[in-house]
Amino acid sequence: MAAFETTRLTVDGLSFGGRLSETIANMFGTIAAWNDARMTRNALAKLSDRELDDIGLTRSDIDAIH
Repeated sequence: MAAFETTRLTVDGLSFGGRLSETIANMFGTIAAWNDARMTRNALAKLSDRELDDIGLTRSDIDAIH
């Protein structure tokens, strides 16, 4: 006789709590990456054109940083 466990919701080996934790971790990772890019763009925007040229960038390159 076979018995099935029906009280645990799993998808790809993760329970609902595991999936929720993973989703929250991904959300915080996305926010952290966005904030890092924002801080980098702000720091680069404060540089002079000559300083940007020294590192091989132009003002238009700053907007392309994601």
